[in-house]
This record gives sequence, structure tokens and C-alpha cells, in this order.
Amino acid sequence: MTASPKSRRRVLVGVSAVATVSLGVGVAAGSRISSPEDAAAKTAAPKASQITVPVAKKALSSKVVGRGDASFDGAVNIRVETSGLTTPPIVTGKVPAVGSTITEGKALLEITGRPVIGLAGVLPMYRTLSPGSKGPDVLQLEQTLDRLGYDPGTVDDEYTLDTSAAVEELYENAGYEAPAPDEKVTQAVDQSKKQVDAAKKQLRQAQSQLKAAKTAKAAAGGKGDTSVQQGAVDDAEENLADAQEAQNEAEFKAGTPLPVSEVVYVKTLPRRVDDVKVERGGTVNGVVMSASGASLVVTVKVDAETAQRLKAGMAATLDLGDSVSVAGKVRRVTKNGNQYDVVVAPNALTASQLALLRDANVRVTIPIKSTSGKVLAVPVAALSSGSDGASRVEVLRNGKVELIPVTVGLTADGFAQVTPKGDAKLSEADQVVVGR
Repeated sequence: MTASPKSRRRVLVGVSAVATVSLGVGVAAGSRISSPEDAAAKTAAPKASQITVPVAKKALSSKVVGRGDASFDGAVNIRVETSGLTTPPIVTGKVPAVGSTITEGKALLEITGRPVIGLAGVLPMYRTLSPGSKGPDVLQLEQTLDRLGYDPGTVDDEYTLDTSAAVEELYENAGYEAPAPDEKVTQAVDQSKKQVDAAKKQLRQAQSQLKAAKTAKAAAGGKGDTSVQQGAVDDAEENLADAQEAQNEAEFKAGTPLPVSEVVYVKTLPRRVDDVKVERGGTVNGVVMSASGASLVVTVKVDAETAQRLKAGMAATLDLGDSVSVAGKVRRVTKNGNQYDVVVAPNALTASQLALLRDANVRVTIPIKSTSGKVLAVPVAALSSGSDGASRVEVLRNGKVELIPVTVGLTADGFAQVTPKGDAKLSEADQVVVGR
């Protein structure tokens, strides 16, 4: 059966439509097909670009920052040497109150009615000193007396009558009678006086006998011998000289002493009384009180590397909170085990600041170095080294990177001071590369 012309046309149109659709699908599929190289190029990370920051002009300051506890400086235990007493060491008065101040040259306690005077010194009182004593403890005493304005004569290691006179002044200004010499010493003085009197009497008798012998010789026309009487006078004069020398020595030794139980040396004064271990009527046995420096300090612990950058006298700032800060100075840096203690003292404190600081943990800032005004500065990450080891920065200019050799100065807070070398140019706002 033969198809009519009209039927054939419908078939051709259908075939044509199918071909057209197939062609569109093929083109679309072909557009999604790519080579392995094209696929890798499309999936690779974008090309890295430089990360830059502008060169800044700013002041740099290197500093040590830490936290520390506030306390009264240098707590010490105070002991009184009572071995020289002949009676029990009973506390009879002047018991200090906690918080009171120990002042140099004043009594900090009374034992058996006698004062215990506080003096500044490193050697402890370990013996009673008196005229004729020699040693480093005598030197320390005379240095102290001289510093306090009492004239001990020549400042050396020998206790003299001038030292005795200065000790008397010390006691007088402390409000007490000077200590008396030992009874045996005063007895020796009395005995020496009697010996001098006896020697004088003997000399007078010898002189009288010599005079009588000379008178008799003259009456006999010059005959007779007076050598025996003259010898007696000579011996008597020698005995008197020895007796007077012995008396001078005894009186020298009878100068004002300094009893071992009446002075306590503390490294530094004044100090604050932190704790009292005795009471009036009680017996002294060991430590009588503990005391610390009269001024508050803050102690910051640092490592050995940091400690090497710090020294006494450096300025510091103490942050007391509530936007309150006070100026201070580093008082000392001392090793404490594997760490170092940096002791910082405020320059001055008001009553309210003292209340804030007492027993507080505070932030301390100690400047180490600072630039003289504003300088060119870049982040430390912008610095690199060339093959010769010299420092340089990369500056992005007009889309190109230029290497600028620089001299590096102070580094602080992540920035470094830089100065371009030679004819190289570097200015504020230049873009330096810090990463890619």
C-alpha cells in the first residue's frame, strides 16, 4: 500500500524534529565536556596575591609587664640576745602595737626596765661592747653613731672613751640613763685609786727620809751617804707612775659600755611591726616580734632572660584598678630559685592609694627602651633577610615588588623600627608585604 503525499510529509517533519532535538542535546553535552588540563585549571586555587600593610609612623616602647602581690618590704624576725642578763628576761614595757613603726635610735621594747634600742646594721649584737673592745661589730657601731650625729671620735674598730661618750648621747636621746659598767670594773677603779694613794704616801715618806739624810750629811761637813734614801725615792716615784697608769687603765675600762641585751640591729630602718610575740610581764624566749619595711612594695616574678633587662632605679607604673595608677621605681632584682623577684616601690601614695594597694595583686609596667618620638615602623612579619644576612622589606609599588634594605632599630609590640639604607626610599603609607 502506497502512502499518500500528505502522510509522507508528516513523517519527514517528525524525523526532522527528532534530528533537531538530538543536535541540541549533542551541542549541550559537548559544551560540558573538557580536557583534563582544562579541568585541572578550573579546579586549581587562585594565584596567590601579596598581603600588604602600610608603613606606620609611631613611637615604640619596649616594656616588661607583669602582675605582682603588694606587701610591706623585707619582713624580718627580731630577736634579743639576753644571755648577758643576770636576771630573768622579763618584758617590763614599751610593747609595740601591730602596725606601729620601729624608728632607729629609739627603744622598741623594755626588758628588766632597760631599753632595747633599734639600730640599722647587718651584724647582730653578739657580745657586750666596752672600752678596749675591738672588731667589726665595733666598727659597725661607730659608723652607726656617726651617721646618727653622735661623735665617736675616729671611726675604726676600737671602742674608746669617745665611743663611750657617743653611746651616752644615744641613750640620752632615747630617754634612758646610759648603762653602768660592770661592778668588777668599778671595783678595779676603786682599788687602783687606793694603790695610787699608797704610792703617793710611800713617795712622801721616802722624800722625807732623803731630806733628813741630806740634812745630817750637811751637819757632818759633807760626810755621809744618802744613796740608799735616794734609791728609795726613785723606787717610790716609779711605783707611783705604775699605780697612776693602772688607775688610768681602770678608769678607761670603766667607760660607758653597750650591753648585748640593749641593742638590736636590723638591716634597714624604719620598719613596720607585723606581729608581736611577747607581752608585758612575759619572759623573752627567741623572737620578740616580726617587722617589715614601712613602705609597701610590689614583687613581680620574672625569668632569667627578663631579669637581665631590668635593674634598680628603672621607672615603673603600678595599675591599682579603677583607672588609678601610680609611678614607682624598681628597688632591686634578686634571684629566687629558678626565677627572679623584681621589687617595685611606689614613689608616693595617698591614703586612698595606700588602701587600694595594701594586700592587692596589681599590674606593673616597666619601660625598657623607647624611641625618641615617632619613627618609621613595620610589622615584624614584614622583615626578611637577604643572602648576606642584611634586613630588608618588600614594598609593593605600581603592582611590582621592590626590595628595600633597612636597618632595624627597637622592636616592641610586634613592630620594628626601620630606616632605609643608602639611597633606598621608604615612607609612611608605603605598602609592605607581610604575607601571600
